[in-house]
Amino acid sequence: VGKYKSGKIGGKASRLIGHKTHIKPSKKAVKAHMEVIKGVIKQLKTAPQSALISKLNPIIRGWSNYYSGVVSMETFNKLDYTVWQMLRAWTASRCGEASYEKLKNYFHKGTVKLSNGKERHESWLFMTKDGFTLWKHNWTPIVRHTLIRPDATPYDGNWTYWATRKGQAIDTPTRVAKLLKKQKGKCTWCGQYFTPSDLVEVDHIVPRSLGGKDEYKNLQLLHRHCHDDKTALDNASAVSLTMEQSN
Repeated sequence: VGKYKSGKIGGKASRLIGHKTHIKPSKKAVKAHMEVIKGVIKQLKTAPQSALISKLNPIIRGWSNYYSGVVSMETFNKLDYTVWQMLRAWTASRCGEASYEKLKNYFHKGTVKLSNGKERHESWLFMTKDGFTLWKHNWTPIVRHTLIRPDATPYDGNWTYWATRKGQAIDTPTRVAKLLKKQKGKCTWCGQYFTPSDLVEVDHIVPRSLGGKDEYKNLQLLHRHCHDDKTALDNASAVSLTMEQSN
């Protein structure tokens, strides 16, 4: 590829390597994953549809999340088609030869809301009548890994950079990433930057026990020890308020 899309070797001797690397799930990993799904479908051949969905969802979501940082969308689409064929066979084994009338009791068209808040229209959903839906591989968004700057090190004292980068990590929950960005990498209790090794927790500014809502404007990100201090103070305030009301 050209210089604008070429990968590069970092460090002082940084240079273009003339191509970019595409990492994909290996054939061995895909085959092993499909064997697990096949085994579950076979094991729950006579179980209710909801039981099958409950068993498959964590398997599909976990595997998809693991490979969400590489070039996986093509693989995800192929897996979803294979799963559809397996579930079609599962349906036929329960009610004889597959037909549209039989399949529509298990498969539906519809719109789903993804974890990123976007809605997506699907031509088939393996879904119960009350809306319990099987997760698809290609509903997992691909999030590219952000390379560390060549001159950056956890010991350089640039906590602004490292705290911001923490929010870009693949395994960082969306809520934590948004709060890191909102707070510019600082703990709102002690005012210090979050370091790469810090344990962080989401806190309700107004505790739920005192009527606080679980919404972003009532959330903040704190160090674990800061969260412990605030929780102790909130509990003391709650006890004091209860005593005043009883008097």
